[in-house]
Amino acid sequence: MRNTLLVTFILLSSLKIRAQQNPQARTYQFNLKECLEYAYENQDSLKNAKLDIEKARYKVKETTGLGLPQISGSANLQHYLKVPVSVVEARNFDSSAPPGELIGLEFAIPYASTAGLNVNQLLFDGSYLVGLKASKTFKELSEKNYSRTKIATTVAVTKAYYQVLISNEQMRLLDANINQLAQQLKETTELNKQGFVEKIDLDRLRVLYNNLITTRGNTERLLVLSTQVLKFQIGMPITDNLQVKDKISDTQIEVQASIPTDTSAYKNRIEYSLLETQRDLNELNVRRIRSQNLPSLSAFGSAAYQYYGLEFGKLYNKGYAMSLVGLQLNVPIFSGFQRLNQYRQAKVDVQKSNNILNSVKNGILLQQEQARITYENGLASLNNQKSNMEVAREVLRVSKIKYHEGVGSSLEVIQAQTALEQAENNYIQALYDALVSKVDLDNAYGRIQ
Repeated sequence: MRNTLLVTFILLSSLKIRAQQNPQARTYQFNLKECLEYAYENQDSLKNAKLDIEKARYKVKETTGLGLPQISGSANLQHYLKVPVSVVEARNFDSSAPPGELIGLEFAIPYASTAGLNVNQLLFDGSYLVGLKASKTFKELSEKNYSRTKIATTVAVTKAYYQVLISNEQMRLLDANINQLAQQLKETTELNKQGFVEKIDLDRLRVLYNNLITTRGNTERLLVLSTQVLKFQIGMPITDNLQVKDKISDTQIEVQASIPTDTSAYKNRIEYSLLETQRDLNELNVRRIRSQNLPSLSAFGSAAYQYYGLEFGKLYNKGYAMSLVGLQLNVPIFSGFQRLNQYRQAKVDVQKSNNILNSVKNGILLQQEQARITYENGLASLNNQKSNMEVAREVLRVSKIKYHEGVGSSLEVIQAQTALEQAENNYIQALYDALVSKVDLDNAYGRIQ
């Protein structure tokens, strides 16, 4: 647990900003639900996932637009610096011309201009119909990816929130121990002044007290870091202030009466659903390639005005209209086996998708079993450490009584105090592990939506 915090501290240490040093920092008090709601609105990865959905909607509209009329306009202006000449035999125009004599004739006009409008309308194309369906499936894929990102955010925020609660609980236990030890140190100091207690006993207590103060300082700094990690996970500026409303006692950890173990539980996982959608896209790609063997039909039409002139100033004095409509049929006959091999490649991709789905299914089932066992072990460890902590408290209480009655030693009290501190640390670690394993269990069975 502490190693994780130290690694995160390295990532965040470059900021070196304390919220209380920023006069413009805002202060929030959140419970877990409010932290999650804030994260859903402000976490950058979720924002990008939402943008991917928006992008996918535009992709669907783009694909749909291929089936709508395609209209374009064109205009041109040309000027022959040297009008091209057509060469013909002179006798075609002059019977008296000698055989083999050639003459050059200018049939082009120096200035010419055209303005027109072209319209194309797709009537039938199998690959377009398949592509339209694929674009909608692609949109579905982006929506599922958003759900996956949201679930991952929920898991990360929940674990970070529990870490803050655990640090607060550790601070509470340390404060209680420090207060008790401070009172004992005060009493022992008075007894030492009266000669009833040796100085070495007093020194041992002081060492223990100083160690607790140091531990509290370290824990307090880790608490600050835990809060910074939580702010990072929910997308809150590090310079803002965040306080948690809950206490660890508000968090219930109960043995599940019935943990689902059926073989269909893997279908609840968004990761599996994502792969199913990807397989659907691969199958649609097979259909798209196969549909390319079908003919395609489109209609077209154009209208234009053409202008000619011997001088530029008189070019647009008179225009000549032109219009046409038609149908174009394209029939694929032979492509050098390209489409065939494209089809085979697409079929291979579908087979690979099925293999990946089967592998992920087994992996999820294994993960669920591991999560269930880890959670059950975590609960057993938590109950054991809680019992050990209660026993350690009782041992310390008895040791103090024996010491005050003169039938026990100060060393026995110090050992009992140290054992209690260790038992509390073990309890805190077991509590955090149990909370995290519960989150992992819910995630493994797809119960985090």
